[in-house]
Amino acid sequence: MSETREVRIKRMQMRSMRRGIKEMDLILSAYAARNLEKMDAASLDLYDAMLRENDQDLYQWVTGQVQPPADFADLIADIAQTFQK
Repeated sequence: MSETREVRIKRMQMRSMRRGIKEMDLILSAYAARNLEKMDAASLDLYDAMLRENDQDLYQWVTGQVQPPADFADLIADIAQTFQK
């Protein structure tokens, strides 16, 4: 059984808030609250895939310490822009 869009977004919002590293909790929960409802299915798929990545990697990508994989580059840049505001 597949989840509805509403359930999927709620799951991703929760996963964005409960990362394991407080900094990523704050960054991703703020991003998710502002953007998930507006995303199309492909964007949600990409965000969902990114949520499966390691927190240390995500933090380094968002803060610009390490280049993200090409698949996530635009998404990470958008998250980083939100984080820097």
